[in-house]
Amino acid sequence: MSTECQPLEPATPAGDSLGKESLNKESLSKERLRLWLRMLRVTRQIEAELREKLRVEFDSTLPRFDVMAALFRDSDGLKMNELSKRLRVSNGNVTGIVERLVDDGAVERIAIEGDRRATLVRLTAAGRATFTEMARAHEGWVNALLDGVTEDDAHHIGELLHGLPADTGERQ
Repeated sequence: MSTECQPLEPATPAGDSLGKESLNKESLSKERLRLWLRMLRVTRQIEAELREKLRVEFDSTLPRFDVMAALFRDSDGLKMNELSKRLRVSNGNVTGIVERLVDDGAVERIAIEGDRRATLVRLTAAGRATFTEMARAHEGWVNALLDGVTEDDAHHIGELLHGLPADTGERQ
């Protein structure tokens, strides 16, 4: 007879696998929550830096940049309600930004024949030139802020995020 002590396995009832499954789900849930908080923190830090750089270097705002980016992608222009949908903001939010862009000569309003309630907005030549300069700077800032991320890592993280259920189908 051996006198070695063997570690005792805890006695487990037949249905204890459900307990382990519950712990695994709880652990997964906590990891997902930590991931969300990390993503939120990083997003907020990057967004704050971009907002400041746009303000200092272009006397602009991030919402203004977003409106110009949407209009830049659609050179024929967008109806105001289409612009709101693309940016996922209210018509009122977009209207104020567009008003200021019109005042600055970056955007023009075009009446839509046969629909007095709708207006098409598009970047002017000056607006396209300004946005091109802003976009080039923005890309450089983002690259600098994410300097430690390799191309492979960026692609992999993007693919992982792309598959999240929160993705609403606007795939690039």
